[in-house]
Amino acid sequence: MLKLTPAERSALRAEAHGLNPVVMIGEAGLTESVMKEIAASLDAHGLIKVRVFGDDREARVAMYEQISEELDAAQVQHIGKLLVLYRPKKEAVKERSAKAGKGMREVTIVKASASGTKKPSVTKVMLKGNERVTAGGNIKRAKPRQTSSKKSALNK
Repeated sequence: MLKLTPAERSALRAEAHGLNPVVMIGEAGLTESVMKEIAASLDAHGLIKVRVFGDDREARVAMYEQISEELDAAQVQHIGKLLVLYRPKKEAVKERSAKAGKGMREVTIVKASASGTKKPSVTKVMLKGNERVTAGGNIKRAKPRQTSSKKSALNK
């Protein structure tokens, strides 16, 4: 189980205040699929709220202990039926898509200064699949495909 200092716990409580519960535990209790969902949410968000539907306080405390033990998460707060858990996010390595030209791509644009004496400005921009960078460093959408006048006359 991950241990937090009182200052860290206080900061996490403040951060969790505006969060909505991402996992709900119903009548079936803490099943394997609920544990997988909590683990996935912790990996994605780091700090999550879990709502437990059940009136038995001892059962909620037991669930809270079990979740934190099995998933190596820190117990931040337990108020009523809400459990707040924290585990540092794992940095996921995103693989580049094998398809070239599909989706978003990062492009570096270098523009010379207007006077020519200063350093050129360098900016990194994300382009969509239908965008291109002009020679002047501007971003334009690709031109739409030309349509045949004969085919458009047939469609009418």
